[in-house]
Amino acid sequence: MSVTATAPAREFHLPHLKEYDTSSPLRWIASHTMQYWWLPAILVATSIINNWAYGNVPLNVGRGFDVVSQPGWGWNELLLVAAIVAGSAVLQGITGLMRNLAVELLAQRIERDSREELYVNLLGKSQSFHASQRVGDVMARATNDVKSLNQMFSPGVMLIVDSSLAILVPLVMILAIDVRFGLVPVLFLVLLVLTVRNYNKRLAPVSASQRMEFGAMNSQLTDAISGIEVVKANVQERYELDKFAGRARAFRDHFVRQGDIQARYWPMMAFAVCWGLALLHGLLLWRAGLVTLGNVVSVMGLFGTFRFATFISLFSFSLVQMGIASAARILELITRVTTLDQNVDGYRETIHGLVEFRDVSFDFEDPIGVQDAGGPRSGARVLDRVTFTIDPGETIAVVGQTGAGKTTLTRLVNRIFDPTEGEVLVDAVNVRDWNLASLRSQVSTIEQDIFLYSMSIAENIAFGRADATDEEIRRAAREAQADEFIRSFENGYDTMIGERGVTLSGGQRQRLAIARAFLTDPRILILDDSTSAVDSRTEDQIQEAMRRIASNRTTILITHRLSQIRRADRILLLRRGRMLDTGTHGELMERCDAYRRIFAYV
Repeated sequence: MSVTATAPAREFHLPHLKEYDTSSPLRWIASHTMQYWWLPAILVATSIINNWAYGNVPLNVGRGFDVVSQPGWGWNELLLVAAIVAGSAVLQGITGLMRNLAVELLAQRIERDSREELYVNLLGKSQSFHASQRVGDVMARATNDVKSLNQMFSPGVMLIVDSSLAILVPLVMILAIDVRFGLVPVLFLVLLVLTVRNYNKRLAPVSASQRMEFGAMNSQLTDAISGIEVVKANVQERYELDKFAGRARAFRDHFVRQGDIQARYWPMMAFAVCWGLALLHGLLLWRAGLVTLGNVVSVMGLFGTFRFATFISLFSFSLVQMGIASAARILELITRVTTLDQNVDGYRETIHGLVEFRDVSFDFEDPIGVQDAGGPRSGARVLDRVTFTIDPGETIAVVGQTGAGKTTLTRLVNRIFDPTEGEVLVDAVNVRDWNLASLRSQVSTIEQDIFLYSMSIAENIAFGRADATDEEIRRAAREAQADEFIRSFENGYDTMIGERGVTLSGGQRQRLAIARAFLTDPRILILDDSTSAVDSRTEDQIQEAMRRIASNRTTILITHRLSQIRRADRILLLRRGRMLDTGTHGELMERCDAYRRIFAYV
């Protein structure tokens, strides 16, 4: 069921992924459900038959009571009633299995589809979006909230459908015995609707708060575990424990409040009162000679089936409310607008390396914006009317004090961000007109904070080139001066790396990142202080390897190391987002006081 008209902007998209109605949580859930419309149909059909079979048992027990109450009753009549009861029980069991199978398949498929939709959507969001999110909260939504959708259907929706039919089907059977028996059941049905509606109204905000508090608690835990080294180094274990305990108490309080609402579940009292009234009403009808005693027995048995339906709604509606609250949290991520688009039909060519900035300005619009290398710049103008050109194969060093906008400038080249004003062009084509995948695949960035995955060293090096051969991986490692330390490990290139590469030193992580860049053979190479964590000897070796491969590629270098700056063809000096001057190291030292001040303490 495709329900969207115009696809939202996104950096990544799978063609086969269906679009769903994201206008509200209920419509989103319904559009997922209608992908498998036959499963809800089976659920309803089997539930009707199941409850009819279940109602047949007390109905025929009453008939059996009438049979044995008559003088001269025969065994054939009684055996027929017993056979109907036994057959109804078997039919109830078979349809129950079919009902449970259908709803479980539906729940698992919706969980799978919604998780895929969310994950693909997260991959397609811009960097500004991800920088404003707490990882723990996103993880809570992608795991627990998606799982709540599964539980919403199995057993939540299944129990609501089954319990609703467990009231409607027996009610029809009661009316079929004698319409006069319907007075109390209809009264109960009205009371049930009113009390359940009030129950859901009180429960909904608690369920939403509960899911939000769980996300906050999960974020707190993620921050503490991710930064455990900092926590221990600063002896902040007690502080982190107190913070987490506070979140846990708040989460517990929501459960207590939910329990308080469930404890005041008025439908069960309404059932108890109406059950007694039904017995009184039935006996009055029997005493008046309007019905048989067996009819009264049947009606009381059928009315007794309402008890399970009333009791189970206490839990089933809680699961549904939790599922709706989770759907709303998931949609908060999915529906967040991103301005960058993958531009599938955009320009695709091999990059030669010409980079142009034409009167470029950039602001972080998000109040919880991204950070530049020097710290938060949210809501501030990070770059202001910057203009320059880098020729193919040229090496440019970008220099400036902390917070000058150096890292942000490089992120406009591979379109991590789009400029607020002006144009960024690669090979005389605006980066907005490039196919995003084609552009980014030919631009490689090595930053100060190296991210490595929890897999083997070889897999980390080949992350951007899944088809790379073992020889190509080893060649890239040799060029990055990483081969020697890799071979020193017992398992060599098959050595597994801990999360984010914590088992490696800073210099080793940076050399693996450089090897990864070498392997992808980018046409534009961006080095953001990429040798900051290596010793002088290793740095010299890496720089020598870089010079060998940089002859035919454009290189943008962010560094404060004088040895690297001197080797650049040209230097761009930034100050508070503006380009102050450009030239060689010697030229700038002669004429630019701001440039001389940067290296006054070197």
